[in-house]
Amino acid sequence: MSFGSSLSRDVPAPVPHLVHTLAQPRTSVLSISTDGARIYSGSQSQHIAVWSSTTFTLEATLRGHTGSILALEYAKDRRWLFSASAHKFFDSLPRYQRIASLSAAASYTSSSSHGNNANDDPDDPDVVARARWGQVSQLDVPRPNVIDSAHFGYVYCMALLPSSNQHPLQLVTGSGDETIKLWECTPDPQLVHTFDCCHGAVLSLAAREESVYAGCQDGYVKVWDTLTRALVRTIIVQEGVDVLSLSLLQSDVYTFSANGQVKRYSDTYDCTASWRAHDGIALSSIVSRAPGAVGDAGYVLLSGGNDDTVKVWDIAPPHVPRAAPDDCTGVSDVLVYALSSFVALASVSASADAHREDCRQAATWLVKCLHQLGADTRTLSTDEEHNPVVFATFEGTGTQAGRKKPRILYYGHYDVIAAPRDGWDSDPFRLSARNGYLYGRGATDDKGPTLAVACAAAALRKARKLGVDLVCLVEGEEETGSVGFREAVRRHRDLIGPIDAILVSNSTWIGCDTPCITYGLRGVVHCSIEIASHQKDLHSGVEGGGIDEPMQDMVQLLSTLMGRDRTVLVPGFYDRVRPQDAEERELFKRLEAVTQTPAAALAARWREPSLTIHNVEGSGPRNPTVIPGTVRAQVSLRIVPDQDLDTIARALCAHVRASFAALASPNSLKVAVDHTADWWLGDLAHPWFRALEGAIRDEWGTEPLRIREGGSIPSVPFLEKELNCPALHLPMGQSSDQAHLPNERISLTNLRRGQSVVERFLMAVAGAGAGTRTADTLERR
Repeated sequence: MSFGSSLSRDVPAPVPHLVHTLAQPRTSVLSISTDGARIYSGSQSQHIAVWSSTTFTLEATLRGHTGSILALEYAKDRRWLFSASAHKFFDSLPRYQRIASLSAAASYTSSSSHGNNANDDPDDPDVVARARWGQVSQLDVPRPNVIDSAHFGYVYCMALLPSSNQHPLQLVTGSGDETIKLWECTPDPQLVHTFDCCHGAVLSLAAREESVYAGCQDGYVKVWDTLTRALVRTIIVQEGVDVLSLSLLQSDVYTFSANGQVKRYSDTYDCTASWRAHDGIALSSIVSRAPGAVGDAGYVLLSGGNDDTVKVWDIAPPHVPRAAPDDCTGVSDVLVYALSSFVALASVSASADAHREDCRQAATWLVKCLHQLGADTRTLSTDEEHNPVVFATFEGTGTQAGRKKPRILYYGHYDVIAAPRDGWDSDPFRLSARNGYLYGRGATDDKGPTLAVACAAAALRKARKLGVDLVCLVEGEEETGSVGFREAVRRHRDLIGPIDAILVSNSTWIGCDTPCITYGLRGVVHCSIEIASHQKDLHSGVEGGGIDEPMQDMVQLLSTLMGRDRTVLVPGFYDRVRPQDAEERELFKRLEAVTQTPAAALAARWREPSLTIHNVEGSGPRNPTVIPGTVRAQVSLRIVPDQDLDTIARALCAHVRASFAALASPNSLKVAVDHTADWWLGDLAHPWFRALEGAIRDEWGTEPLRIREGGSIPSVPFLEKELNCPALHLPMGQSSDQAHLPNERISLTNLRRGQSVVERFLMAVAGAGAGTRTADTLERR
């Protein structure tokens, strides 16, 4: 399945109708303006053409510039037409002259040009233009009105933000230095803010209310909120194709690209129309309305290109909601649409050779996805052999006076386990929607929850309600033991910055109906054992009974690890197991009543340590006559509070070696700890745990179940210790989600309400301010 980087869905709506084409032979149309009754087009020919908006005939040609007409602006209140020109070539000298018709402002020095002459031919269009349009004046801008070095590059575009209760009239400027600058238009202009676009030169600008749209050199459009200074969204129009002009009609945005393509985007950033407007480069545009028009009538879109034409398009304002695509992504938000592209990337980390490129593409896609949602993004390298960590920051939009803005780190992963086609009812790497569920590898573990968290931050940011900084660390090796993750975090500790809490969403409810909050995970010690005879495989009919067989040694050795009552026999194994207190016993009784599972069974799975023998394998062919020369086994210990991970690992290895020595076997033993993960236990009394619990309750209308899990997530206890802050675990999926199994899925309801829970939680902790956490508290846990 193909996938795209853009989060903008294609939501088809009628494409604007071409009303008329105005030809200007052998000259590119660089600028357009209109007063409603007339269309003004500036070109490379140094002239301004004046067209009738009703008959589309050429009424006049305004001459006087000695260079290309780079900009036109009509001042309705004065009935002035301003034009700006380059002295020589379009990309040559960044010096401009301002030309005004009729008269010059008193504060400027004016010099007349092209006055009436007794020798003028009365049929000359220039004479007709002068008689009709009045004297043309060249304006010299006084030195005090010039801001030197306003940008470190050419100023390509400008836009005005009308005054409001929040601010006076503001000017927005875009430059080749990849920045947008916001200025207050006061007698002494002041720089208010600088926005870094980081996607090439800013070539076009459009503004509406407190939103600024910036068309960039690489095909991106950035949407900024000037009140919160936040990047609300990044629209990928066409990667690598310059966006040279932007026009707005209410909430619709029209983009004009260097390949002649025009696209229309809705207020939800969906692409509602796309068409080829010009055979060459689309250079300029403006929205106009016929004088006297009422209702939705009379709107036209004017576009100019280097194909020597001005195109007139009939457009209408966006007043009727447009239908979403007729597929599984047809929902009112971007979440499922993004998940469909994310699932399409087979980012199987355990198959390094077969899926290495898929994993890299998944990291790249996620960087672009989070950036489009408004985050500052980058990748953190681990090493050449392993997948990078995706790092993103959704910066909060402000805090109350005197209160520190909280910083929350979300931890997730974009890698998945393998998905053999057998057992699946649909393609595991194509998101499929059936009966309220979304099926696909990674839907619940962990691509769906990761996108839900990101969309929650984006939604709050757009609504100016994100009062926290949300830092995201999304790794690509979680399913293979988080190789390289710790080193990457420590190497970039300064970049991550101070963190107040860690949010995780990488598990499921205990059932299908009642929401849960996870407060504990067991740790694990994975160990491999090998016994070898230093001989090749033998025939049991020849050598059986005459040698010490490695398989017999292995059976006896493994029997020393566990008693008949499943008690682990490693010395000191139970010494530091924390006993169950009265509060937790009450929790387990409630769970027993809800799940119909005995409390003792839940405790055995979640809060008691255990030992598992995973497999025993012999060398050679698997037939009943072979004595394998080498036998290998894999075992694991699950540990709980307050067992010490390193102590248990050493005790296991020591016990295996001592038990093998007691066999007095001539065979050799190898024992190694392959992988470890510490246990984790949340603080039920922490204010932020209560805040998350409250967010779940408010969203679902019921008290969530407090649950623990028998599995392990190595990075959670590591991050908690490394960042010295508490971790919180929000399961989004249901117990029937089939994570790691065929037909993995997540409920559409759970996914979308999971996003809502995160939104509620982030707003709650923003209102409470930054939490405090001490090393002593962590140590007690």
